[in-house]
Order: sequence, then C-alpha cells, then structure tokens
Amino acid sequence: MSSTVIRSHGQGAKNQEPGARVREGEAPAEPRVEGSVLRVQDTTPAAIADSNRQVLSTQYSVHSAHSAKTVRSATPQSSLRTPQSSLLAAKKLEKSYRKGRLEVPVLKGVDFAVRPGEFVAIVGQSGSGKSTLLHLLGTLDAPDSGEIHFEGNRIDNLPASGRDVLRNKYFGMIFQFYHLLPELTMLENVLAPIMIRFGIWNYFWKRREHVERAKQLLDMVGLSHRLTHKPRELSGGEMQRTAIARALIAQPKLLLADEPTGNLDQQTGGEILAILKQLHRAQGLTILMVTHDPAIARQADRVVRLVEGKVAA
Repeated sequence: MSSTVIRSHGQGAKNQEPGARVREGEAPAEPRVEGSVLRVQDTTPAAIADSNRQVLSTQYSVHSAHSAKTVRSATPQSSLRTPQSSLLAAKKLEKSYRKGRLEVPVLKGVDFAVRPGEFVAIVGQSGSGKSTLLHLLGTLDAPDSGEIHFEGNRIDNLPASGRDVLRNKYFGMIFQFYHLLPELTMLENVLAPIMIRFGIWNYFWKRREHVERAKQLLDMVGLSHRLTHKPRELSGGEMQRTAIARALIAQPKLLLADEPTGNLDQQTGGEILAILKQLHRAQGLTILMVTHDPAIARQADRVVRLVEGKVAA
C-alpha cells in the first residue's frame, strides 16, 4: 500500500502514488512515525488532516526539549533552574507596556511556581500585574524577559502552533467575561475546543463520545436543561458555568481562571467557587486563579500576593 509522507519541519512532501481508499464507516489507518517523517496509510482528507495535527502536537514537546537543552548549555547550572516538583514555573519574568512614549513596567522579576494538584490564588491591588502574569503563564502573551516552564519544558518561546497545542490540550482557561461564541448553543460552545483539536472530519468519527462527555460536564455544572440555549438566553452565572465545562472538555492538566467570579453577584460567585473547589478535591485538578477578593482567595490552598509587580515575601 502506498503512503502519504508529511514532514514535521514544514509543508509535507507528498508522493504521487494513489492511496488506498477508506471504506465507509471504517476509521483511517493509524499513522506511524519514522524519524522526522509521519507516514499515513491513506490519502483521504481526514487522514491527512489527522496526520498534520499529530505533527503539530509534537511541536510542543520537541521544541520545548530543544529549548531546555539550549538554556542549560547557555546558562550556569544554578541559574533559572526549575524545581523538580513544579507543574508550572515562572522565572524572573518581566513585562512592560507602552503608552505613547511612556513605558509602564508591570512585572518586575516574578519568580513563582505551582505544584501538581495545588489550588493557588493570586491576589493584589488593581494594576499589580495579576492578570498580566496569568496571561503570560497561559502563553496568551510573551514576557519581555525571563522564562516560563511547564512540566520541565520551556514554553514562553514556543512557536505559535506549539502554543496553540499547549492551550488546547494541556491548559483549560476561564475568563471574567466568559468569551462564549454567541451564534453557538451551550453544547456547541463546550464542544468547540474538541472540534478545533481534531478537526471537523475526525471529530465526526467520535462525535457521539464527544457529545456525551460535553453533556456530562454541563450536567455537572447544573446546566443539563440548557443544552440548546444560546448565550444571550443565559444569566451571567450560567454563562460562566458553561465556560467551566468548556475549559474541562479536553481534560486539561492545569486550569487557569482569571477573575472567574469578578462579573457575578456574591451568591453566584460562591456557586462558581464551589464548583472549582469540587473539581480540585474530586479530580485533583491543578488550579491557578486570579482574584481581587481576599475572601475568595482564602478558599485556595495557597495565596500568592503581587505588590508593585513582584511576589511579596
């Protein structure tokens, strides 16, 4: 049987022999890796798309491993070392923003680490850099200097495709303003990360399995009766619970929550916090939450305080 060749360092070179067809109802053949070449036993669009995604998914680990070697060889052994027990670590992070000709420093050498299974709250006054730090840790923005490591691999210098894989597969994210897609139902919003990861062709191979998991998550957050509703038909608390379900659909290793209760009343905010605490206790999920509310922060295992762009001693 002939095969399609896709190289991991750029646009794949494809041979010109016709590939075997996949019969209806039959899943594409498993790809195999030979060195830096991924070979697929058919040339259907679904198989080629699946192969490309597998190549992209290796970029996070491969690029990170290469970057880690470079850092180790270029710096003293005592410099920028990641604690072995850390899931996520920031090292000497600095970040500034410009307002016209004025440069405004936000983070000034932040050192910070989260261990697996921790629930950590970051607190600080407005402008202290809480959300900026969370965005850097989630690779939504890049630091001016310093490093960020996840599972021992440096991630702040990943290419865009590697950062996309990291956020889609390993990080779950919750934002203050929900960021739900208004044209999709609640069920479709929860499924969106899975569609992005697998692509529309391969998503439909396991559609029933994905839909069932999304329904279970919506039921867990108390929204089993809202599957077909759109965001405009929901309250703020319901939209935030949907966002939590969406963040969990890919079974992430780390949940990043930026002011998850900041746009909600006290009672609804308490309900959202209860869901996060239950996830932490029952599933051992690692959670990093930014909040301005000291009472909410005290519910976490550990509180980290930012003062003028630095972690307070």
